[in-house]
Amino acid sequence: MIRNYFKTAWRNLWKNKSYSFINVIGLAIGLAAVFIIALWVQHQFRYDNFYSHQDDLYKVRLKTTGADNEVYVGDITSAPIAPYFEQEYPEVASAARMYWSSDALLAFKDKSVKSQGNEVDPSFLNIFNFPVLQGAGADALAGTHHIVLTKSLAKSLFGNEYPIDKVIVLDNDQPYKVTAVLDDLPSYTDFNFSYLIPLSNTDTYGTNWRTNTYYTFVRLKSGTNIQAFNEKIENLIAKNSKESANNQAFLFPMAKQYLYTRFEQGKAVGGKIDEVRLVAVIGIFILAIAAFNFVNLSTARGQKRAKEVGVRKVIGASRITLIKQFLLESIMLSTFAGVVALLLICFMPPLLGSLLPFDVRFEAGDLTIWSTFVAFILLTGVFAGLYPAFFLSGFAVSKTLKGGSLTKKAGFNFREVLVVLQFCIALVLIISTIVIRTQIQHTQDRNTGYDKAQLIEIPLEGDAPAHYEAIRSELLQHRSVASVARTGWSITIDGSSAGGDFSWEGATPEQTANTYFRLYRAEDNLVKTVGLNLIDGRDLDYIRLPSDSASILLNQAAIKAMGLKNPVGQTIKWNEKTYTIVGVIDDFIIGSPYDQVRPMLIYTSKYYMANMLVKINTQAGVKSSLTAIENVLKKFNPTYPFDFKFVDQRFAEKFNDQQQTAQLTFIFSALAIAISCLGLFGLIAFIAETRIKEIGIRKVLGASVWGIVMMLSKDFVKLVVLALFIASPMAWWAMDNWLADFTYRIELAWWMFASAGFGAVLMTMLTVSGQALRAATNNPIDSLRDE
Repeated sequence: MIRNYFKTAWRNLWKNKSYSFINVIGLAIGLAAVFIIALWVQHQFRYDNFYSHQDDLYKVRLKTTGADNEVYVGDITSAPIAPYFEQEYPEVASAARMYWSSDALLAFKDKSVKSQGNEVDPSFLNIFNFPVLQGAGADALAGTHHIVLTKSLAKSLFGNEYPIDKVIVLDNDQPYKVTAVLDDLPSYTDFNFSYLIPLSNTDTYGTNWRTNTYYTFVRLKSGTNIQAFNEKIENLIAKNSKESANNQAFLFPMAKQYLYTRFEQGKAVGGKIDEVRLVAVIGIFILAIAAFNFVNLSTARGQKRAKEVGVRKVIGASRITLIKQFLLESIMLSTFAGVVALLLICFMPPLLGSLLPFDVRFEAGDLTIWSTFVAFILLTGVFAGLYPAFFLSGFAVSKTLKGGSLTKKAGFNFREVLVVLQFCIALVLIISTIVIRTQIQHTQDRNTGYDKAQLIEIPLEGDAPAHYEAIRSELLQHRSVASVARTGWSITIDGSSAGGDFSWEGATPEQTANTYFRLYRAEDNLVKTVGLNLIDGRDLDYIRLPSDSASILLNQAAIKAMGLKNPVGQTIKWNEKTYTIVGVIDDFIIGSPYDQVRPMLIYTSKYYMANMLVKINTQAGVKSSLTAIENVLKKFNPTYPFDFKFVDQRFAEKFNDQQQTAQLTFIFSALAIAISCLGLFGLIAFIAETRIKEIGIRKVLGASVWGIVMMLSKDFVKLVVLALFIASPMAWWAMDNWLADFTYRIELAWWMFASAGFGAVLMTMLTVSGQALRAATNNPIDSLRDE
């Protein structure tokens, strides 16, 4: 009996090859897309969520209340916090600091490699149990000149030699002994080091609670109540530093560091998790569209088999037999779609590698994904077979053998509802794509406040800092270089901030306590090199005016927050030192381009000036200019490779997350429309086939080809227009909530919805009209022939 079921099912599927093909391909595309999305979502949730004692690992964060009563959250902490945790709180098993990432040149014999690493406390390797392949484990950083390498870096330096106890030279200066080799970091971690060395500047900041310099990580003892512990530590900074009394510490789980980066009033409300949720919802939408498509075509074909049902009943088939037959055919079809989907999964990532903003890695041994995949195939098959199985098998024999429609037309039928739902989902995705891309373009067009064109940044490393004056002098002699400036870090990075310990004449207690400045270090020529708008006063000139060590520049946002009038010449006290305001610049973007510009203070320093800005002469060729600059750098710093980055490229990287979201919505909204149109193609072909005699009669009676095409197409166009009216308020609500996260944002406009609707209607007309035209141009003699 079972064999007969399979044989009959196969014959029916083969007999209707075109419909079976459309059904299989539509569902397979949907399944493949959802499978890829599921792999990516799983990858995102694995970020820093794979360590032992995972539930006890935390990162220290600080909450600061600003003058506007907004609570700002940062993850840079002061040096004493880590040892204080270990000494004062018995709940803490271990604490460790990490200094910011930096590039260094590592040399062994005649081989040198430039790589990125961090300075950390030795206890860092106790907290995070990265797999140790060779050498010591948790005590690898016990010595002041010990170094830990990753497998790839060790391979680059030593080849196949055993690396343990070999000595390498860091930045042509300090020798370090290799004590351990770690496995390469997985792709699902926010750490990005290739080497680790012990912290070297703890004496400088060891007792300073006001200067935030490190990331601090904590491992609590198992069973610690994190809520109670956070209440216990929230005032520890105020207890140790009156100047920093406005800062409150709290522990945030490591497993959430990557996904939750956006805070409101001190509470985590979003970040990367928003994109993950969006992609997951898109996956569900794609899945729904594919399933609706599958069900629609299956039910359409099921009604045409009404006579078959009647004949089967006449010759003795029971209703349960018919139900089994229809369900088996549907499950077979969905199984074929699953097989095709697996083939697509193998080929889609390579084909879409340049389009997909993430890597897809399929782990064949993941039983969760396999079980979910098989379950969905079976459920889709059963759901799609329910209509013909239970509805058609329930009709009386006399009714099924008469032919004609088995249901009365009343409002919308089941297939039309599914078509509307399909296009509702597709239109929401299309509108979302338009809004996201418009928001990104709006922000990219925002005036940054400085000139990014032909501006490059070069890290000052190795011997370059010691020879900076000579480098600067030679560069300025070249016609290809217009200006040079030395700064603390990139002009595109929101490096550090400070507040609570500033005072100035006329300041209220609230202003001195709650005014926080973004800090930036620059030596001279910053205004000219970057192209800032100097509103009043002059630029800093520490090279020619050593007295500028006590001079500062402020932006307009700072002047406004401080309530200053005629600011140039006035003084401001910061950390027991008095600074004179020598210039006021227009606001410029250094942090997120989506946020308002905050108060900024630019000062000079002879320490930690690690970045050089070079403005290339627009009349000189870029290639020849870079060659000239490289020659100068190589002359004074020969062992280091020439490393540079265009500022406009760095600024463009700020849009990566939003560009990724836009790319995802575009790709999958295109898939949604493709699957929906594929379903329409199958439905119009079915309708044309069932109305073939009607079309023939209408042509005999004088109906035009265009009239018949419009007759067959208009019902589908109406459904798409109805879907637009339903989808528009849904898309408006979703996108308005998405835009609410941006201070600098667009307003939703009617044309975004109209464009999506026009595109959907156009795609529908192209899809439906082609099949309708084919039916309308058939010879009516063939249509009306009965034999």
